[in-house]
Amino acid sequence: MALIVHKYGGTSMGSTERIRNVAKRVAKWARAGHQMVVVPSAMSGETNRLLGLAKELSPSSHSASLARELDMIASTGEQVSVGLLAIALQAEGMDAVSYTGWQVPVRTDSAYTKARIESIDDVRVRADLAAGKVVVITGFQGIDGDGHITTLGRGGSDTSAVAVAAALRAAECLIYTDVDGVYTTDPRVVPEARRLSAISFEEMMEMASLGSKVLQIRSVEFAGKYRVPTRVLSSFTDWDIPLEVEAKSGTLITFEEDENMEQAIVSGIAFNRDEAKITVLGVPDKPGIAYQILGPVADANIDVDVIIQNVSHDGKTDFSFTVHRNDYARTLELLKTSVQPATHAAQVSGDPKICKVSIVGIGMKSHAGVASTMFRTLSEEGINIQMISTSEIKTSVVIDEKYMELAVRALHKAFDLDQPAAA
Repeated sequence: MALIVHKYGGTSMGSTERIRNVAKRVAKWARAGHQMVVVPSAMSGETNRLLGLAKELSPSSHSASLARELDMIASTGEQVSVGLLAIALQAEGMDAVSYTGWQVPVRTDSAYTKARIESIDDVRVRADLAAGKVVVITGFQGIDGDGHITTLGRGGSDTSAVAVAAALRAAECLIYTDVDGVYTTDPRVVPEARRLSAISFEEMMEMASLGSKVLQIRSVEFAGKYRVPTRVLSSFTDWDIPLEVEAKSGTLITFEEDENMEQAIVSGIAFNRDEAKITVLGVPDKPGIAYQILGPVADANIDVDVIIQNVSHDGKTDFSFTVHRNDYARTLELLKTSVQPATHAAQVSGDPKICKVSIVGIGMKSHAGVASTMFRTLSEEGINIQMISTSEIKTSVVIDEKYMELAVRALHKAFDLDQPAAA
């Protein structure tokens, strides 16, 4: 008998009929002898609806007080989901109980709207499992040291599920979603994209950080750090599919040293439309200037991605970086009101219509010329590269948003990702 964690996304929980199907699937696993913990998201569209109501009433300025109330509101979507799923499981003859994050408790820091999990108390859950119950826990939320409800940011239910699996030392965490696994790129952009039977945590981490929407990056971080085998699979298969078939479907996120891993040079193409570029022009080229620019940005809890500093001319340099598009206006205002006067920068400018396209693959560690193939392919398509960022297993470029789909299709073909994997 294994302890298994299931996570179901908002689409899987989108109606009472779909919730009933989730309950039948979970009951199938429980009847096979597994201890079951389930982490569902809010019903599809519910979080947007709740936050939309809040936006109608909220002040124009963003404050910690406002963020706290947004978390209070957004967390209710998952509370409804766990209650409904527990009821559906009881209708299937299962002894089921639901908990919110604060009841477990899932302890987080106090960064409202994007909190990070610090610890999970497993005593209550283990007692219920030992008593033969199916335990249903809200995703996406927790409680901080002062007793305030927090949420983990969009996609946070993935993180909750993997963190719960890590805390309980589960045999596997199954992430049920509206896709049947991890693909070489988004099939909606490239119809020839292939589903991968397995991908390493390292590659999945890069794919998630670079814009792949299959899993939230922090869920992959948890899975890799605590070595939780994690599988991405479809919730739209028939619930009564044989368990042994279901247990081997989708894409397994595994460890690099696994000899059965597909050793492609490039495993996938990731892209992200949700980026904006900001440039601080004419700042003094002196020690500490990067901190003077980025320190206030970090203090405002704004994440920075790609960073480039140009070569100095006449003691001045230009400093460019990217942020999430939602943070674009706030970052520009911060730089113009506090950073520009303090650094005597000549100008602060921005471009919200850029995107990031990346190639990812463990095979890049041992193969030269991968980046040059990428650059040549983009050049042949007439696509100008604005910024470049590299690591051992990925190369990312920032380009004009209007060329994104063309770039992804061209790179997918250039690296033969449309071809079946070698046996």
